[in-house]
Order: sequence, then structure tokens, then C-alpha cells
Amino acid sequence: MTEQKPTVVLVHGAFAESASWSGVVERLREQSFEVVAIANPLRSLPSDAAYVRDVIAAINAPVVLVGHSYGGMVITEAAAGNDKVTGLVYVCAFAPEHGESALELSNMFPGSTLGESLTAYPVAGGNEFAIRSEAFHHQFAADVPLARAAVMSATQRPVTELALTTGLPTDTPAWRSTPSWFVFGDADLNIPVGLHRFMAKRAGAEAIREVPGASHAVGVSQPDAVAAAILDAARAAVS
Repeated sequence: MTEQKPTVVLVHGAFAESASWSGVVERLREQSFEVVAIANPLRSLPSDAAYVRDVIAAINAPVVLVGHSYGGMVITEAAAGNDKVTGLVYVCAFAPEHGESALELSNMFPGSTLGESLTAYPVAGGNEFAIRSEAFHHQFAADVPLARAAVMSATQRPVTELALTTGLPTDTPAWRSTPSWFVFGDADLNIPVGLHRFMAKRAGAEAIREVPGASHAVGVSQPDAVAAAILDAARAAVS
């Protein structure tokens, strides 16, 4: 615990971008918390995590680290052995064990239809994935108004195949030593709800919020629930 109020650092995942946190940022700022929404590179797990670590190092306060989707992989690696991070919040996010990749985890339980919604194309260093525009609303953000989902589709950040298939490098995932909170929707079509429940239990989560009917884009459709989980983690750091 710390007497200093933590800064909340938000890490988006694949097929999203930092503005996807806008509603959550507004609610956190209403409670007078400093917030940084990082532009996750989505190039490779080690380099993405190194980038997040560098951002954290420049913040003159303890940090509550929040990850959405693949961003959960990144925060688990970035926070490993980092005493500056006081809490982890997984928002429809992967919470991997050593060696587990996002692709491996997503296939551990039935229910994900992401694979059939993707388009792939070559880029420097490998292949890149994006969700097809006609599939985006149903697959990623079914509980978000269609017009807003169309904008999200147009601004989505593609992810490399390498990022999704690389296992967690660290031997000691951050959730083993840092308190964690989980919030997810039971209508997530990217990451099966059974996997969310499994990962939250395995991590010994401080609290679990399962939002009925919420899609993978729970931070957009249910910012109150997501902000509440983050505030729990932030307040626990100074209680």
C-alpha cells in the first residue's frame, strides 16, 4: 500500500485503440485520478511490454495497470517484478501463465468466433490481422450502437501474428504477486467467458465483475462497470 494516489495506466488490446477507453477515462477523472491511455504498439509481446514499462518508469506515482484483451498479456509481462505497479485490472483480458500465448488461451475453452472474423495480410516482419469491417459489430462490439461500432472498426489497430502467438516470457506472471481485479462480459465472442472465469480464479482475483450481456468491448458499452473495477484497485492501493 502507498499514501500516494496511484496513476491509472490503460493498455488497449488488438483491434482497438487508446480512444476506446474514453468513457472510462471520463469516469476516473471525475474521481480525481490521473489517467494515461497508452498506444499499445501491437507488434510483439516482449517489445510491447518493454514500451509499457518505459511509460510506467516516467510516471512519478504508483501505478494501477489496466489491460483489455491482448493488453492483458502485455500488462502481465510489463508488471512482472515491478514494485511500482500496485494493482492489475483485466478487462475482457488474457491473464496468462508462463509460456501461454493469446492464441493458445483463446482455444482453451469453446466459444470464440474471432478466427472466422479476421482478415490477414503480410507486413514487414510477418503477418497482420484485423477484423473484417462487416463482421466487426457482431464480433467485437455487439452491444455498442451500430454507428459507433462502424467508427471503431475504421479506427481499429491491427495486431501481428507474432504478438498473438508468443508465449508469456516471464517465469513469474505479475498476477502471482500483485493484486488483480477482473471485469468481463458474458457475451464476449473473442475470449470465451469460461476462460475469463478460469483465469480470474487462477489469479486469485480480489474481485470479479461479470457483466450480463456485455460484449468484448465492455469498456465502451459498460464504462461504469469497468471504471468501478479500476477504482476498487486504485482505492485498495491507498486504503
